[in-house]
Amino acid sequence: MSAFASLVEGLAEVLDPLFHASATAAAIVLFTAFVRLLVHPLSRASARGQRARSALQPQIAELRKKHGKNPEKLQKAVLELHAAEKVSPLSGCLPSLFQLPAFFLLYHLFSNSRIGGEANSLLAHKLFAAPLGERWADALGDGGVFGAQGLVYGGLFVIVAAVATFNYRRTKRMMAAGAAANGAGGAGGANSVGGAGGAFSGVEDGAQQVPGLGAITKVMPLMSFFTLVTVAFVPLAAALYVVTSTTWSVVERAALYRDMPGTVPAAAVLG
Repeated sequence: MSAFASLVEGLAEVLDPLFHASATAAAIVLFTAFVRLLVHPLSRASARGQRARSALQPQIAELRKKHGKNPEKLQKAVLELHAAEKVSPLSGCLPSLFQLPAFFLLYHLFSNSRIGGEANSLLAHKLFAAPLGERWADALGDGGVFGAQGLVYGGLFVIVAAVATFNYRRTKRMMAAGAAANGAGGAGGANSVGGAGGAFSGVEDGAQQVPGLGAITKVMPLMSFFTLVTVAFVPLAAALYVVTSTTWSVVERAALYRDMPGTVPAAAVLG
């Protein structure tokens, strides 16, 4: 933890001439971008995996016709098809999983009053008027929603809401396109589901791949809005990571999946 604190402080010193009192916040944004660059190859691999899964849809449609009255046998057949084609139905979870350590490092760094036996000076660093170690509840207690700190959180909420709305509309549109394609192929489009939580992707075959995924589908388009809850309850430093990563994810997915109108890419909690 001490080494990570030193890294954040070092980045802040480099950025201080440009960002002054908000240099540590800028360092967190830069750190997040670096993590996302490291994870990007996994995101590209996930997109390739989605294309491979999409290519299997005609075969999956045939399996549905053959085993439509036996869900367990259908699920087994779909999984065997993926195994035979060396396509993982869960490859979309990797980018999100590899980000979790970075998020929790920031969370713990800005949640502990002492680091390496010394007082954690990073807690007093700020994004404009809001200390990076405090939460939205602290901002509400010091000036309220329209206080100096509250307005910082208000800006973050606006960004997250805009990103979530974009994801919601895009996911609904892609799920509808996938369902329509399934229906046209006689594969039961009404029962098609999409990916959720960074772990699943593929509108057409997700429900057959993972037991219980159908229940998730009903709330899947709304999952992006859960980021608002995360931003409200974690330290501001960790919230900055979430906001930056989520915004990055929107741009990245739009680029990686732009030619796949009938599929839903992974929607990670951290973006």
